[in-house]
Amino acid sequence: MTFRARLLLGFGAVVLVPLTVFGLRIRVVMANRLTGEYQQRVTALVSVIRADLDQRSAGIALRLAALRDAIPRDNRFRAALQGGERTYLLDYAGDAMQLAGLSLLQIQDETGRIVSSGHFRNEYDQSDPALPRLLAAAPAGTALVEARGAEAPFLALARVDSLRLGGRRFTLVGGVAVDSSFLARLTPDSELTVAIALPPDTAFGADPATQVVSAVAVPFVTSGDSARLVPARIVVSHSLSSLVALRRGVALSFLVAVLVTGLIALLLASWLSTRISRPLTALAAKTADVDMDRLDVAFDSDRSDEIGALTRLLGAMTERLRAGAARLREAERRLAMGDLARQVNHDIKNGLIPIRNVFRHFGQAAGESPDRLAAAFRDRQATVESSISYLETLASNYARLYPQPVRESCDVNAVVRDTISRVSDTGQAELRLELADGLAPARTDALVLRRILDNLIGNALDSLAARAGRVTVTTEANGQAGVRVTVADTGNGMTKDELNRAFDDFYTTKPGGTGLGLSIVRRLVLDANGALRVETRPGAGSTFIVELPVGRT
Repeated sequence: MTFRARLLLGFGAVVLVPLTVFGLRIRVVMANRLTGEYQQRVTALVSVIRADLDQRSAGIALRLAALRDAIPRDNRFRAALQGGERTYLLDYAGDAMQLAGLSLLQIQDETGRIVSSGHFRNEYDQSDPALPRLLAAAPAGTALVEARGAEAPFLALARVDSLRLGGRRFTLVGGVAVDSSFLARLTPDSELTVAIALPPDTAFGADPATQVVSAVAVPFVTSGDSARLVPARIVVSHSLSSLVALRRGVALSFLVAVLVTGLIALLLASWLSTRISRPLTALAAKTADVDMDRLDVAFDSDRSDEIGALTRLLGAMTERLRAGAARLREAERRLAMGDLARQVNHDIKNGLIPIRNVFRHFGQAAGESPDRLAAAFRDRQATVESSISYLETLASNYARLYPQPVRESCDVNAVVRDTISRVSDTGQAELRLELADGLAPARTDALVLRRILDNLIGNALDSLAARAGRVTVTTEANGQAGVRVTVADTGNGMTKDELNRAFDDFYTTKPGGTGLGLSIVRRLVLDANGALRVETRPGAGSTFIVELPVGRT
């Protein structure tokens, strides 16, 4: 995985993970708080319903007590009980129910026979003795009953009371209807719902994921022959639809926030990774170019951050390597010179041995017969002359290798002109000078500089020996550091392998060449505390750049 990819992933994790945890935490806290608030509202409504039931039970009790006191004073009712007006008796409970504001009213005698029913006139003379007994046994004397009506059964909240009339005991069962209007008065909030759960289905019947539910337990009198008192529930539920909608809105907002934040994080991380990886890539490319044969790579940076510090550190390391490589090459060259000295010794011995043998022959001839000395000389003269010519050639070759440098200031332009004037044959090449005016003198031996130019210009002309071209010698100031001399040709140029070996001792690509010219040039430049660089390309020529320090005037 690349550095940029790791940076992008790390930046995304640092930004998105806390944001996700924060968003999920907000969602959980919001849901818990709203659910708790809804639960409080449901609990409060349950308390209100319980108080309302107690209040309605007390109101029913007061109405039944008023009827209990009024019935004994109604002579027509008393007479109807004795076999008088049956119609009056049948209608009595209905009229009394309306006057009392009840929805259910039933009058039974001591045997449980219904003598008058206000909510359903046809119940007259039917028997339901269990109802008063079960109502009397209910907690607080109040229970839900399912009463028959003229159109359909209905649910009522009922109580029981009794009175004695003419030595007989009568029971009053009265109540109010528990219908939709009754439940609607209990729910002031549209998100709250009140419902009745009758046996056998007394479960809440609500989904906790969509509702907050609580209930009020109320006794219920079942109908039929096996009537009994069982628990029923008034269920209060609060819808969580607003919470669900709020969750969706928060989730959508959070998703948008995550996407926007992720995009911003991606762009920022990409920008940062580019700012970091691009200079590192360029630095790596420069570092890849550094080897022992190419230590002239420039590591310059004006950055004040760690990358700039690393760049400058690599530059300093390259400078140390360059200096160490120069010392190593100098040691190699001096070792080569030792080899050359042994070669010179061997070559001179090869030239002296024939001469020594000839003179031994002369001595032997002179000792044996002086008259034969002239004939011996004529016989061996060619050998002597050949050996002397061989030694002269060696002396000429070795004399060009290394002049003793003298540290003094010299006029670079004058040395260039003098060197050019001694070039006798340029072949088809054009020799051009581009000399800077007012050039400061260089601190080197004029003979050393002439020797450097002789080799460089000679090599440039040799590269153009078989074709027309141009050799340009340029001088210019090298800032405050010194003087730059450039010898450029349009010749064959060098391949990378040829360039890597160009300054090796005894390496040459020219027929009859010694392979010491460029090696001597580099040693002379380094001895003058200068620098030598080469720019070349096959088929496009070569440019040798010599940089020398400025001399003191």
